[in-house]
Amino acid sequence: MINLEVDDNDEVSKEILLNKLMDEYGNDLKRIAYLYVKDHAQCEDILQEVFISCYKQLDNFRGESSYKTWLIRITINKCKDYQRKWSFRNIVYKPLIEPFVNGKSGSAESLVIQKENNSYLIVCITSLPPKYKEILILFYYQNMTMKEISEITKLNINTVKSRLARGKKLLKEKMEGGRNHG
Repeated sequence: MINLEVDDNDEVSKEILLNKLMDEYGNDLKRIAYLYVKDHAQCEDILQEVFISCYKQLDNFRGESSYKTWLIRITINKCKDYQRKWSFRNIVYKPLIEPFVNGKSGSAESLVIQKENNSYLIVCITSLPPKYKEILILFYYQNMTMKEISEITKLNINTVKSRLARGKKLLKEKMEGGRNHG
């Protein structure tokens, strides 16, 4: 947990806090952005925009949520903005997704199979409708509770539960269907 008060006139304190936030949450935010946009370069740009917004808004942070929750919300919003852009909707991209979680040591064959399974899972998650994808990413990749997801998404906790259940069902169907036909 990052504890540092920011004086409105103290730019040094803001920079120190920003650096701590980047160190503490940068990798998590990068994973979230990547799962949304599936492009490393764009992911980096989004992350930069997130921390620029964070820096500009630090004086307005009210502490009603944790810094992590606040930053995840900013990241998701930046990703959604990116996805709404004309250029994103009209670009044909190569879905070359590397899994973020490296496998444990084992035989070369088992590592290849695990990497393929992880990649396929990520492809399936990212192909889901945004309202389910968002919940699954926060639940599985960020290990967040239903309450935390509810706070970040500003959805009723029962809505989060139903979207998680529906998202899991859709994911299972996609994974089974793709394996049977591919």
